[in-house]
Amino acid sequence: MAAKGRGSAIAVLVMLLVVLQYEMSSAATYTVGGAGGWTFNVVGWPKGKSFRAGDVLVFNYNPAVHNVVVVSKVGYDTCTTPPGARKYQTGKDQIKLAKGPNYFICSFPGHCQGAMKIAVIAA
Repeated sequence: MAAKGRGSAIAVLVMLLVVLQYEMSSAATYTVGGAGGWTFNVVGWPKGKSFRAGDVLVFNYNPAVHNVVVVSKVGYDTCTTPPGARKYQTGKDQIKLAKGPNYFICSFPGHCQGAMKIAVIAA
């Protein structure tokens, strides 16, 4: 009887691993702004795209003049960076989307106001 229980546990574990592998392999990678990269007037870039939790956004930009900051809806709407916000500055940042709304801005003065921000909803 114990061997039968172990067999069931192994089968469940194998099924779990298959599901996890599928979830990991089904994630998509998107380059924000396309060939133009993370720059001014990119605010409309997400329109018409479908995003899922686990998808990766790639932000390509010149780190001497831009950055990427993860903010809340309030930070997005007001172009403000709250204390402790996650800031990326490499120029080739890869950010995995969380389920629900994800908000990103450039915190250099005037950049967010110049539509250098995106809101992405991940299913």
